[in-house]
Amino acid sequence: MTESLPQTPLSQDELQAIDAYWRAANYLSVGQIYLLDNPLLRTPLTPEDIKPRLLGHWGTSPGLNLIYAHLNRVIRAKDLDVLFVTGPGHGAPAIVANTYLEGSYSELFPDITRNEDGMRKLVRQFSFPGGIPSHTAAETPGSIHEGGELGYSLSHAFGAAFDNPDLIVACVVGDGEAETGPLATAWHGNKFLNPATDGAVLPILHLNGYKIANPTVLARIGREELTELMRGYGYQPYFVSGDDPADVHQQMAATLDEITNEIRAIQTAAREGGKNERPHWPMIVLETPKGWTGPKEVDGLPTEGTWRSHQVPLAKVRENPEHLEILQKWLESYRPDELFDEQGRLRDNLAALAPEGTKRMGANPHGNGGKLRVDLKLPDYRDFALPVSEPGGALGEATRAGGDYLREVMRLSADARNFRLFGPDETASNRLAAVFDVTDRSWDAETLPTDDHLSPDGRVMEILSEHTCEGWLEGYLLTGRHGLFSCYEAFIHIIDSMLNQHAKWLKVSKEVPWRRPISSLNYLLTSHVWRQDHNGFSHQDPGFIDHVVNKKADVIRVYLPPDGNTLLCTLDHCLRTTNTVNVIVAGKQPEPQWLSMDDAIRHCQEGAGIWSFASNDRGAEPDVVMACAGDVPTIETLAAVSLLREHLPDLKVRVVNVVDLMRLQPDYVHPHGLSDADFDALFTPDKPIIFNYHGYPWLIHRLTYRRTNHGKLHVRGYIEEGTTTTPFDMAVLNGIDRFDLFIDVIDRVPGLAESAAQLRQAMKDKLADHRRYIVEHGQDMPEIRDWKWPAA
Repeated sequence: MTESLPQTPLSQDELQAIDAYWRAANYLSVGQIYLLDNPLLRTPLTPEDIKPRLLGHWGTSPGLNLIYAHLNRVIRAKDLDVLFVTGPGHGAPAIVANTYLEGSYSELFPDITRNEDGMRKLVRQFSFPGGIPSHTAAETPGSIHEGGELGYSLSHAFGAAFDNPDLIVACVVGDGEAETGPLATAWHGNKFLNPATDGAVLPILHLNGYKIANPTVLARIGREELTELMRGYGYQPYFVSGDDPADVHQQMAATLDEITNEIRAIQTAAREGGKNERPHWPMIVLETPKGWTGPKEVDGLPTEGTWRSHQVPLAKVRENPEHLEILQKWLESYRPDELFDEQGRLRDNLAALAPEGTKRMGANPHGNGGKLRVDLKLPDYRDFALPVSEPGGALGEATRAGGDYLREVMRLSADARNFRLFGPDETASNRLAAVFDVTDRSWDAETLPTDDHLSPDGRVMEILSEHTCEGWLEGYLLTGRHGLFSCYEAFIHIIDSMLNQHAKWLKVSKEVPWRRPISSLNYLLTSHVWRQDHNGFSHQDPGFIDHVVNKKADVIRVYLPPDGNTLLCTLDHCLRTTNTVNVIVAGKQPEPQWLSMDDAIRHCQEGAGIWSFASNDRGAEPDVVMACAGDVPTIETLAAVSLLREHLPDLKVRVVNVVDLMRLQPDYVHPHGLSDADFDALFTPDKPIIFNYHGYPWLIHRLTYRRTNHGKLHVRGYIEEGTTTTPFDMAVLNGIDRFDLFIDVIDRVPGLAESAAQLRQAMKDKLADHRRYIVEHGQDMPEIRDWKWPAA
């Protein structure tokens, strides 16, 4: 803390009151970890009062309780709007304790009453079967952050602050969490935060020294080096440190008074004075002992201030009378009789310290963003249709059409400022550059004359960190807004674990009655596996779909639009949805356009359907079903069908295209699934099905294994073969090309193996010709490059 700050801003009465409030939160935090009953120590503790399994994290809780209590004070004093984001993973005992003390918990969970009986239920439910998790989660009032995994708190905080000019997001960063890659990059969010139109993020780096068993890096590098590091990140650090509660309370009060004044001054200078220079935003470094106020020593070993207090300092309380006695004295040290009255209610003078109504951090509407969400204003996507006079008659770039549509989404949302586009430096590469007609890239750092479309007011968020983009978008959505994440397909895997946490959040939030639906998490994956021939094997991976499909069926959706008009339909649909994860995979290269807008609308509404223009089985049973999902697999399937028409004109072929991948699952498994009758009507109950798929082929088997005709389903897809080569050779290497598909038809349709042996050999010869040609010429054969679907 700087020397200029007053050392004793709190009067003696204020100091005693805030210390008592802090003790109450600490008391309830310990109680949640240990107690099954007897929450007010009406009688001496017995083994029966203790939970049989002790779960939870004590070490971070005292610091969180201190911060929460002092934020309450400054909120009341200055009428602030503060959202609290808890980075330390399992800090839920503290957050639950504080929301209970302020009353927001009991309002949302009426059975957890603010008396002894409610307190008994509160402590019993924590980390207990039928209760609540040991980390902040969707069940935690005021929370937008799933605390089960470390690294994402600060990016969530910045996402929440964007376009929320009156909000301060207080984000506690644990010193263990600070060692993660996502968190280390997230500090740079201050280069994208516009003080004129955005809120403020107040990072509070909580240095308590230890992780589970090791010291933390930032706690061992010294104050001078840490100060330089934080200033290098663009922050002005204020230190609050010590182990004497009275002294730390005074420091924290003075620091928060100073910092909130500084935040207001920065914003006023930008909003009223037109000051455009990037500020050094304030932050706090809180240095307090691990497990502060807990047992000093257990079994002859130091505990408070060491890694031993990280989780459960007393591990055998039921079995060990000495541990039970230590717990009794520990809880008594908070003097609960001074804190709670005879009915178990927080005493009135302490209850008065909490803010009121929605100013309470547990009741802040930004912590339940669906309450603030308004529908996105969307243009008519049909206005951006690519002209398709006949199937395959023209080339087009699907994502470029999508970019034109998103430009108008940006334009229509300009006043509301409730839509942003996120991506790792790939907006133009992914053919979405039309959005720059109406907005810029967000940028609050130095700008040079040669830079392109950079502005503090920009609403395109680009940073070369998929983790940060994902965290920003999640924070933006969770506080009631809308967005889309555009990324190269192979590298979206970087955020696999973040997707896990968000999908779990959505799954649980649907089960929490007071959680309101939020806008869906939308991914547009392009530069995909089949068009990364120039970048090589490292860029060729379609497996994100497999990862997503592992999540709960009512949360996830996967779309594979085969052309531009189906992409437009899909984008519009996804931007209207709530509480789902929508994955769209679409190409950005010039490709044949198959469906008029009217046909695209019908096809997307069905999700999977027969393409009559490519089928010749009308009025008869097909001999084979040629199915496809994905733009390049669709091209190769139709090219194979054109060869079959030419060489085997009597063969009855049905072409089925799948745009909504989840239609393949039964309707009793996934909300979008086809009934068995509808599936059989498309794919037949007994004919060979050759399915050309965008991703790993076994996923299609997994989705369809319950179906009647699964035994005759033969799937081709990416089989981990790739290199720097030609576009068509990528298809050949993985067996999704037209010649291999033709051969597969001969092998699968009864009777063709004998009658079409020479055709089979001819297709083998074509594959050999292809290989010789690309090695010699460095590009695909003219018949591949110039192929078109035959005109009607």
